[in-house]
Amino acid sequence: IEIMKRILSTLLVALFSVIIIQAQAQTEPLKIGTANVEFILSNLPETKKVEADLQTYEKQLRTQLENKGTEYQRKLDEYQRGVQSGMMPAAVIADKEKELMTMQQSIQEFEKTAQEDLQSKSMAMLDPILDKVQVSIDKVAAANNYTYIISTHVDYGGSAIILYSKNKDANDISALVLKDMGIVISQTGSTTTPAAPAPANPTTPATPAKTVPAKK
Repeated sequence: IEIMKRILSTLLVALFSVIIIQAQAQTEPLKIGTANVEFILSNLPETKKVEADLQTYEKQLRTQLENKGTEYQRKLDEYQRGVQSGMMPAAVIADKEKELMTMQQSIQEFEKTAQEDLQSKSMAMLDPILDKVQVSIDKVAAANNYTYIISTHVDYGGSAIILYSKNKDANDISALVLKDMGIVISQTGSTTTPAAPAPANPTTPATPAKTVPAKK
């Protein structure tokens, strides 16, 4: 943990050093904004679907792991009963011990692989969403003449980089990014997906907007 903190600290010092050097070299005013990527992701319908899909996938992996554990326990109980009875030949005992060891290694390997698969699947599913978020961040930043946009989180769910900002609300473009992506944050804190355009037939009403509580 200490090593990671030192690395992060070094990276942040380097980042702000570059910003200061470039700010001194340029004639136009430096304008720095922030964006809370975690907040943006938590309000996107795509992210909610990814979370639901990952939960389903994780449940499937957990079920497989539990089934393997149940089978291992059954074999272990059978082995112990045989040993306690004194009727199990030494060769059979050795064979069952080998089988149990193999099953145990298989369970450990499955658990490790399952965790790696879940992480890989999570990244693969989130990457396209993060790409869309980045496109909107670029668009909003350019439209508002920002020189830099710094994330208030290292990554999704990570530690905050910006610990203090004098004009935090004014400089945070998270709500503007969501608006660019079609999500409006109301004053009550709820997110609203704009209604679909009304069809050509005036007698058919437009689809009502869908409002969901904001993730806290």
